[in-house]
Amino acid sequence: MKKLTIGSAVYDDFDGIYFSFQSLRLNNQDILNDLDLIVIDNNPDSPDGQATKHFCNQSGIRYIPYITKNGTSIRNEIFHQAQGEFCMSIDCHVLFEFNTIKSFLKYCQSNKTSKNLLQGPMLYDSLGNNMAAKMTPIWRSQMYGIWDEDERAVKPTNKPFEIDMHGLGIFACRTDSWLGFSDHFIGFGGEEGYIHTKYKQAGHKTLCLPFLRWLHRFGRPRGVPYPLLLRDKLYNYFIGRKELGLPFDDVIEHFNQEQPDFNMKPTLRKVQLTEI
Repeated sequence: MKKLTIGSAVYDDFDGIYFSFQSLRLNNQDILNDLDLIVIDNNPDSPDGQATKHFCNQSGIRYIPYITKNGTSIRNEIFHQAQGEFCMSIDCHVLFEFNTIKSFLKYCQSNKTSKNLLQGPMLYDSLGNNMAAKMTPIWRSQMYGIWDEDERAVKPTNKPFEIDMHGLGIFACRTDSWLGFSDHFIGFGGEEGYIHTKYKQAGHKTLCLPFLRWLHRFGRPRGVPYPLLLRDKLYNYFIGRKELGLPFDDVIEHFNQEQPDFNMKPTLRKVQLTEI
């Protein structure tokens, strides 16, 4: 068994996949045999998909086309396909500092029985040391969670600490302890806060590992290639709340403020009729 699976779900982002995985290769030459690298392609027939497949086949990265559904929850497939003792999901446009993966492997070997969800500080684009170590559970712009700093993450040598939630550009856990995104999720959005609460309800923690620093490309000068639909996002938030046994009130209040002309009733009815 490999020590660590690093996997990425992608939809038409060949450039992101190329540079993320080449960076992993260049920075981890001496431990590549310990790593299981996989790509889950959610649009394999597109030009980007074909280029991604060619790159993976050339590079020894396991390439898995997946068209059963689109969206957030296909990252479950990374954990289902993983051949590593631990598994890390990364967005298809994430870079790590030198020695980060080696440090993470050492952490995993020292915490083999951990069932916690593991995350790390996200570096901002400015070429300094500013970072978001967590998210504060507050609504803004149709999204639950606002990037937030934490002085405990300033030094990479600091001890891991518990957080309420974080962005999911990178997250990891022991592979057999992954609790999973809801199979009812459709499209994109709704996962931040949901998966963290799911771990907490199961008696586990979400930890920020200060050394596990990552850089995320947000810029999309050619636009987002996949559909970002308000009804999908809202549906996922409702489904997540229903699964966790939480009220819908704050979701309804926020989206009424953001999109007062949007009729939520059909989405609510659909969720109420869905068996969890």
